[in-house]
Amino acid sequence: MSGEVKWQHVPVDEVLALLETDREGLTAEEAQLRLSKYGFNEVELKKKESSIHRFARQFASPLIYVLLLAALVTFLLREYADTSVIIGVVLANAVIGFIQERKAENALESLAKMLVPETSILREGQRMIVPSRELVVGDIVLMETGARIPADLRLIHKKNLRIDESMLTGESTAVEKYTDAIETKNLPLAERKNIAFAGTLVTQGNGIGVVVATASDSEIGKISELIKKTKQLSTPLVRTIDNMGKNLAVVIILVAILTFAIGKFRGLGTLDLFFASVSLAVAAIPEGLPALITITLAIGIKKMAARNAIIRTMPAVESLGSATVICSDKTGTLTKNEMTVRKIYTDEGVFSVTGLGYESEGDIELNGKKIDPFDHRALLETLKAGALCNDAYLREEGGIDGDPTEGALLVSASKAGKFYIPRVDEIPFESEKRFMATLHQDNAGNSWVYVKGSPEIISKLSSMQFNGKDFTRVEPEKILLVAEDMASEGLRVIATAYRKLERGKAELEDVDIDELIFLGLQGMIDPPREEVKQSIFKCNNAGIRVIMITGDHIKTAHTIARQLGIRTEGALSGSDIETMTDEELIEALRSVSVFARTSPEDKSRIVGLLKQEGEVVAVTGDGINDAPALENADIGVAMGRSGTEVAKEAADMVLTDDNFSSIVNAVEEGRDVYGKIQKVILWTLPTNAAEGLAILAAVLLGFAAPPLLPLHILWINTVTALGLGVSMTVEPMEKRLLNRPPRPQKEPLLLPVIKRRIITVALLMVTATFLLYIFNINNGMDISTSQTIALNTIVFFEIFYLFNCKSIHENVFGQMFSNRYMLLGISIVIGLQMFITYNPTMNMILRTSPIRLIDWVVIIIITSSIFFLIELEKYLQKMRHNKQIKK
Repeated sequence: MSGEVKWQHVPVDEVLALLETDREGLTAEEAQLRLSKYGFNEVELKKKESSIHRFARQFASPLIYVLLLAALVTFLLREYADTSVIIGVVLANAVIGFIQERKAENALESLAKMLVPETSILREGQRMIVPSRELVVGDIVLMETGARIPADLRLIHKKNLRIDESMLTGESTAVEKYTDAIETKNLPLAERKNIAFAGTLVTQGNGIGVVVATASDSEIGKISELIKKTKQLSTPLVRTIDNMGKNLAVVIILVAILTFAIGKFRGLGTLDLFFASVSLAVAAIPEGLPALITITLAIGIKKMAARNAIIRTMPAVESLGSATVICSDKTGTLTKNEMTVRKIYTDEGVFSVTGLGYESEGDIELNGKKIDPFDHRALLETLKAGALCNDAYLREEGGIDGDPTEGALLVSASKAGKFYIPRVDEIPFESEKRFMATLHQDNAGNSWVYVKGSPEIISKLSSMQFNGKDFTRVEPEKILLVAEDMASEGLRVIATAYRKLERGKAELEDVDIDELIFLGLQGMIDPPREEVKQSIFKCNNAGIRVIMITGDHIKTAHTIARQLGIRTEGALSGSDIETMTDEELIEALRSVSVFARTSPEDKSRIVGLLKQEGEVVAVTGDGINDAPALENADIGVAMGRSGTEVAKEAADMVLTDDNFSSIVNAVEEGRDVYGKIQKVILWTLPTNAAEGLAILAAVLLGFAAPPLLPLHILWINTVTALGLGVSMTVEPMEKRLLNRPPRPQKEPLLLPVIKRRIITVALLMVTATFLLYIFNINNGMDISTSQTIALNTIVFFEIFYLFNCKSIHENVFGQMFSNRYMLLGISIVIGLQMFITYNPTMNMILRTSPIRLIDWVVIIIITSSIFFLIELEKYLQKMRHNKQIKK
């Protein structure tokens, strides 16, 4: 019914006429008719997918297909223990994915809870309480302090009405509301001051509004639609591993088929060839890799939690590490969400105020020097006026109760001392008058009125100005010029004045608010967090761009951005964004990093265009207005303290301290996690490839007894993955991670150096093992002992190569013993190898035999060569790289 009418532009009587209602409300029959026609006032959730279908979909991955094939193969080989391990890994990954996919539904369910269960309305002139879900367009809603708005309302009456819209607009202070139509077009939500939005909270006064939009037509409903339309995209790591899984599956199947074909050509038996091909697949498939990656991510999650970042989805750890852009909300994330007075103007001069937030610590300075407020009477009276004409309270334990602006005035006054004169009457703040006045009377009956409000109004109501000693004629132009200078610095400016009244005055009248004595101006701002500037410097150093997207005023946003060191060429408002094409906005995004007065659609659009340009985007936010962008980002970061449940459910990560600096810590951890995953792959794939090549070589050379039995391969894969591979996941963090640029999104997980090393290491391992095996056989050693030596040779190759993998590019001589878990794992693996080599029972089970001391010496000499060769290769590569840089 409400259609596309811009209700903020329509006068009240015309609104009522268009909605076919009046100030008495709808009739019960008409309300029921509209409810039947347009439906309930509730956020519609996505149609839920069945749990069985969602769980089954977790298996749709190439790497999972390969693992399931490996499970089938090991089952056919009657290696049931290995089958169980592989199935366990597959099921663990499926459960993790299943849990992750619940987050979008939870976000919508939390959004639905923002709508209040009941509300007070007028029907046929009678006040009644009805379920909010039964509200319809045209209903007349009654509002009072503490009430949450049940639908989008066009205000038709108000009295001192102020509404907290921070969860929707990002504004840090409650918004004054009025009823007049607004002529200005393309207004952002924060400036539609004759509209009350669903889900927002009345903090002061009362009012009456007519419902103009319910359910999905309301602003909160539009956000739910954006969330539902947002596609759940995989992270860079997931996409990379998926591609790697596809490639591995193809290669392994082709090699297995090739092995079978070559064997048939050489005249080998079909059954033997089948099991040889199956053994090759089992050897080549890195069945431990998903588990090792999961462990690496899990450890990263634990370390991030210790640094105040709670990860809700495992791949988000790496994704944040590869972020190129962080789109941050301002209020409460980059700033403290605590208004703070920074400048005070009186006729004595312009004073600076130090200190942050709602703490009384801090000084007042003039010309850079600390002063005593009692030496400056005009300043003292200005502070007194701000403290007395005030409805907020400072808590003993810290913080305030009441409006943040009034809290800031109390804090600035507290830097001079305590001011108290009993209040006997007041004129509350009203948007039409734009001032508040309080009447005070001491024990002797002396009466004063203190007034605060906009500089324009207070300067007009004043006839004189106090300069600390006497009174001079007020100069409104001078005052407004100072106020404008303060506003250009992003400060919100409050003016104060006073007047002494006749003794015994007990009631304020309009005539008392005239011929005032102007005292001064106080300019305040929601200050930046002290540690954020350093964090943004780190981001700049790490090649990560920080973009501020806020619902706050454009001048305030730009000022805060400059103070924090955010690199930007100007700022754009939401109304600017609305008029721009995607191409124009993309061009603007190349230089502009501050966006103010934005809507949820604007924020989500910016994120989408950044991703379209190839950026890996992290988005921070705390309000329901941030939920679509949090969903749309590569990684969404919600605030744990101030964040709504909607934002938390839509996010991939929650900051327990609401601190932007914790994101930088998470970036560092994410880069470390990705590096460890590369190291795990660097160690896993060459060793698996060597085992597979050993089977292939045995078929090619026509060996009746290969150097490794399928049973040996399964043993090696199980023992080394647990004893060696897991230790790589707890490798200490490399230094200077934040001095490197972000990893390009299209950079393959398998870097050229990793591919080269896979081939080098695999060929070296299989060649040395085969030559040693042939040498032993040709010198009369029995097959079982020769196979035992080959088995231990492969394991010790993996041990020595593990040290090489502590760094992909750097030599590791100085850090070989930095990971005590690695040393413990190596000791356990060596102990197990001794056990299966010399224990009679294990000899029977694994078909191994005891070997001589000289055999161990030969194994150590041969296998240790891999360590020195790889370190030599690193050294030569680094020398070559340095020469290229010099050129």
